[in-house]
Order: sequence, then structure tokens, then C-alpha cells
Amino acid sequence: MLSIERKKAILNYVKNKKIASVAELSRHFNVHEVTIRRDLTTLENEKKLKRTHGGVMIEEKIISEPDFQKREEVQYEEKQRIAEYASSLIKDGDTIILDSGTTTGHIARSLTKRTKLTVITNDINVAAILRNTSIKVIVTGGVIYPETYMLNGMITEETLRNLHVHKAFVTTPAIDLEKGLMHYDEYLVPAKVQMLHSATEVFLVTDHTKFGRISLYKYADFSDITSIITGNELDTSLKDSFSEKGLIIHTV
Repeated sequence: MLSIERKKAILNYVKNKKIASVAELSRHFNVHEVTIRRDLTTLENEKKLKRTHGGVMIEEKIISEPDFQKREEVQYEEKQRIAEYASSLIKDGDTIILDSGTTTGHIARSLTKRTKLTVITNDINVAAILRNTSIKVIVTGGVIYPETYMLNGMITEETLRNLHVHKAFVTTPAIDLEKGLMHYDEYLVPAKVQMLHSATEVFLVTDHTKFGRISLYKYADFSDITSIITGNELDTSLKDSFSEKGLIIHTV
């Protein structure tokens, strides 16, 4: 297991157990304790875990996103409208990427009656929604994140790197007027970047609450995307500010 994948696995392990010792983590991941301590130091510096004497714990306040079920319920109707508009842009014969996320899950549901499409996704939930349809579904592979149904890691990135698609529908937790698209988790950035590079057209699909947010890692400029699809709940002045930068925003 690569260092970046091991640290993510450690984070998931501790999130589930809330607390763990260095010795326990060493046995579980079959690596020396010194390696575990080094990983824990990195994760603590990134404010993802809190070190304790002989181990580590996690605090709810440092988890950057709510769990899948909570995210699924937030802005539900808005996400449905976004999905309906996004699906109207998809033509027969298209090959598309659906990023992992609750909004892209809604897009998948809106496509279940369609045919002559190929959908590539790094989301087990999206793949499951489309499993009994006439759509060809390709799953990227990778390390599964059980709390979000996401696949990520080296295998995911390598798969995306070798693809070219007509359209990619990408999600993000933060959009800042000056800084662009941002993310709280460095481990999830490379796969998103590969999605941007793999598509002729890139559509950012996100509810209005993500606008004006700043996160730790910038991963894309607005020039890297074709347009944004969001809800009509977006403040008009904020939309105008983004439009002045030459960005196309569809509010639905």
C-alpha cells in the first residue's frame, strides 16, 4: 500500500473506531510503528486527527464533510433540478464521467431511461443506480471509501488518465471567486484533476451553498471548466460577480 493510500485508510479506520493505539494500527496495516507514527504526525499537522499518548483519536469538529446520508438530504430539491438540467446536455452516443457525489447520484437517476450512453464513474452508488439500465457503465476501480461510496487512489487516477470523454460532471466542496475550485482533502484532488483533463467539456455541478467557500487545496481555475450548473437559490450579486470573470453559470 502506498503512503498516501495508507494515510487515508488510517483516517477511515480511526473515524470508525474514534480512537486507536499506534500498536493497533501497526498490526492492522502490517507496518512498523515508526511508519505509523510518521503517518499520524502528518495527519495531525493536516488537522485530520488528534494525537494522544500512545495513539490517536478523531474529533467530530475536524471531519470536513457530513456523512453520505446527511449530504444526500441537504438541498435535495435543488440537486434534483441541477441533475435534470445536466442530463439534458447529455446526447445519445456520449461518453461521460460522473464524479463521486450526491449531486451526480441525482444525475445518474435522471439517466436510467436513457440508452446509447457510456458512463464512467468512481462512485459505487452511481454505478449501482445505473446497474439495470441499457447504459454501459465503467467503474474506475480504486480504494473504496465506505462512508461516501467513492473510489480513489492510484488505480482511479491511472484509469482516468488514460481516458478521453465527451463530458465530465464534477463536484466540489468549495468555490471561491478569486481562488477557483478548492478541496479540503489533498488525497481526493488528483482524481478530480484527471477528470478535468480527460473531458472535452467539463461541467461543475454543485448546489449554491458551495459558493463563497474557501478550502485548503486549490485544484482548478475557472478556465479549466466549461460552465457551472447550480440552483436558482444562488445570490444574484454573487452570480454576477462570477459572470464578470467570464464564467458561464446556469441557475436552475
